Amino acid sequence: MPMSILKSLKLVAAAPANPGTAEHGFRAKLLQYLAEQKALAEAEIAGTAFRATKKVTRTDEAGQKVRVEAARHVRKGWFADAGGKMFFQLRYGSKPLEFAKGMNAVSVQDVNEVPDIISSIIEAINAGELDPQLTAAIAERKANFKPKAKKATN
Repeated sequence: MPMSILKSLKLVAAAPANPGTAEHGFRAKLLQYLAEQKALAEAEIAGTAFRATKKVTRTDEAGQKVRVEAARHVRKGWFADAGGKMFFQLRYGSKPLEFAKGMNAVSVQDVNEVPDIISSIIEAINAGELDPQLTAAIAERKANFKPKAKKATN
C-alpha cells in the first residue's frame, strides 16, 4: 500500500501576521509622512525645491478621463515659536501626537538638525516605542466618527 503524500509533509498549525490592523497601517502612514518630512528638510537645507505629487483624475482634450500626477502642498513639521526656538512635531490630522505625557514636540537648534531628529523618530517607531500613542490617537479619531443611522424600512 503506497504511503500518503500528506503524511510525508511536515504539517503545522500557523496563522499569518495580520498586516491589516489599524496600528500597522497607521505606522506605515506615519513612516511615509516622516520620509517626506525628511526629504523636505533636506531640500530646504540644500536650497532646492521640494515637489510632492499625488495621482488625480483629469479629463484630457479628447474627453477621456486619465490619471495624472499633480503637485500637492506639504506642510512643514517644524516651526519656530515667538522666541525663535525651533520645534518638530508629529501630527495625526490636525492634532500633534504626544511623544510623552504633555510633550508633543522635539526641540531643535535649526533646520540642519531636523533630518537627524526624524531618523531618530523613525527608529523609535520601528522599535514600537510610539505604539501606545498611536493606539490612543486611533481611538480618539474613531470616537469622533458617529455610526451611520440605519434607514427605517416601511
